[in-house]
Amino acid sequence: MSNTLDIKFVSDIMCPWCVVGLGNLNKALAELGDTVSTDIAFEPFELNPNMPPEGQGFTEHILEKYGISEQQSQENRAMIQARGKELDFDFNFKDESRMRNSFDAHRLLHWAQLKGKQAELKMALFVAHFTNNLDVSNHEVLTKVAEQVGLDENDALQVLTNQEFSEEVRQQQAVWQQSGISSVPTVIINNKYAISGGQPAEVFKQALEEIMTKD
Repeated sequence: MSNTLDIKFVSDIMCPWCVVGLGNLNKALAELGDTVSTDIAFEPFELNPNMPPEGQGFTEHILEKYGISEQQSQENRAMIQARGKELDFDFNFKDESRMRNSFDAHRLLHWAQLKGKQAELKMALFVAHFTNNLDVSNHEVLTKVAEQVGLDENDALQVLTNQEFSEEVRQQQAVWQQSGISSVPTVIINNKYAISGGQPAEVFKQALEEIMTKD
């Protein structure tokens, strides 16, 4: 018998731990196999809603925001790269890597959900930002990434140019902030259980199994 779980993955493309969390959640779901069926909905959360159009150097941003030393930043980066490697994901941090404004990417993800391509676009945006060091606030970059996953490039450009889904994304973000979420990833299951952080696959698996016995 298969259990159906409602999973909402609250995250930001700028967040490396969201890549790790998503990879391990997918791994846990794969291990659970036919015992569970689910569609993951990706919910918007901007870690840096006031990020300017030109972005900010990755290292400068981390030191400024978290008040850590450059050595601590490098150690954190090495740890994230190692966790990524376990999931076959390449975190290609460079001196010129920049944090970007992610609002338009969230609008495009909202549209992609309506087209049944949200999971594919989410992963492609992670790769564009963290592996290829592309500017995912740039409309041309965003439309090219959309095209890569089978979405119509012209439709994507229209969504971005016309500021479509701005209100919807703001409303969704407000819902999560009002729910007390202040860090991502946060995984909401069946609208009542929350798992925070880029947890290992076994933690997700254990939590999902426990929820399936309750619900």
